[in-house]
This record gives sequence, C-alpha cells and structure tokens, in this order.
Amino acid sequence: MAINNSQRAGFATELTATMTGSTLLVGTITQSPVIIIFDNQGADAVALYVNGTAAANLWRTFPGGEALTLDLRSNHGLAAYFTFDIGTTFYANGTNTDGPFSISYIFAVNT
Repeated sequence: MAINNSQRAGFATELTATMTGSTLLVGTITQSPVIIIFDNQGADAVALYVNGTAAANLWRTFPGGEALTLDLRSNHGLAAYFTFDIGTTFYANGTNTDGPFSISYIFAVNT
C-alpha cells in the first residue's frame, strides 16, 4: 500500500555556526527538506557555500539579519516535491560574532 507522507512533518535538528571570519561547517542535511529556512542572525554579511568551499560552490551571500525560506513543496513533473539531497553540506564565512547563521528545516515523514 502506498503511503501519503505529505501529511506528516518531521523536524530536523537545527544546523548552526557562529561566524568567526573563517569558513565554518554549518552542517549536513540528514533528511530531504520540504521547507528550509536560512537565517543570518548576525549583523554582517555571510557567504553560504554548498558541498565545498571553492568559489564555484558559493550559492548566496546573505546580508546581515536576512532570512530566506524555501518552500520546496511545489509539484513539477513527476516529483513529489523538489528538494535537496540527503548529505548536502553547507559551509559559511562571515565576520559577525553577534549571532549565528542557522539552517532549519522540516521533512516529510514516511511511516
């Protein structure tokens, strides 16, 4: 029997790092997110890298205090939802020390 896992949400552990001026590991996705929030809680800009720290891996630079929510539930083609791969790793580099950069997400529970 097919399971409709779109009706149950799990809450992943928040990924977070306080910026020091060096590139730091924020964390690794352990579930495929349905909704994900990137939150620069500091006053200075933070560069966010995906799956590596080379210039080609720079995804976005977040100004101080900016948060971005991606709702990945939009259904296109045959995909149940559009998402990041499990194991996607995020690194960040910023000079703010008055607040962390965090990534929070929920995922579909398959029970």
